[in-house]
Amino acid sequence: MEMTVDIKQTGIESVITHAPFDKALESLTKKGYEIISLPQNAELRIQQCEDHDVLRNGNWVKEGVLYIPGERNKLVRVSPILESAKEATQANRKGKEFYPTREQIEQSLTDSVDFPEKIIRIPTNRFDWGALTVYAFGGEKKAKAYGEFLDDAGIKEMPVYAISKDYVNKQSQPFIRQLWLGDLYDGSDFDGYHWPLGDSDSVRGVKVDAEGTSQENKK
Repeated sequence: MEMTVDIKQTGIESVITHAPFDKALESLTKKGYEIISLPQNAELRIQQCEDHDVLRNGNWVKEGVLYIPGERNKLVRVSPILESAKEATQANRKGKEFYPTREQIEQSLTDSVDFPEKIIRIPTNRFDWGALTVYAFGGEKKAKAYGEFLDDAGIKEMPVYAISKDYVNKQSQPFIRQLWLGDLYDGSDFDGYHWPLGDSDSVRGVKVDAEGTSQENKK
């Protein structure tokens, strides 16, 4: 499996790989990388030129959307899929949902925020106002900066996609979907609907150096 270093700056290195989710995550982990988070992904996009891969292509991120029958959906900072990647990817290949354990659910909910129950569009000039975007991008200041970046790129609204509540309520127990951050062509959408973990999609990762500087994805 090939890894490409596509960003290398002082204290920051970014890697991109294309593979089924479980294989990509395993490869990143062996190289000492962690999957990229939403705040890190937004930061890298702000830093790069407009034709860079981090802007032109979407990728899986660290976060996930927890769907709970009869309750509110949650965006969780650390998706339970990360510690059960093989099981989740295999379930997807069979057209099935991945159902985290009770312990995984409880742990993930300790760092979470409400996620929409239908498709919505969030104005980019209000990223520092909404609970979802403030949480997703690491605070009001960073959320505002990313919103302004998208606005300057001509993106006035960011789409957020969720599975229909009717489908969720038909499930016997909570299930998780990994979050996909779309490219700028798609409005940097939050896709909590994206399904195919078994496809060879883009996965980015990060390292943290001795000074605590984030370093991003390698293959």
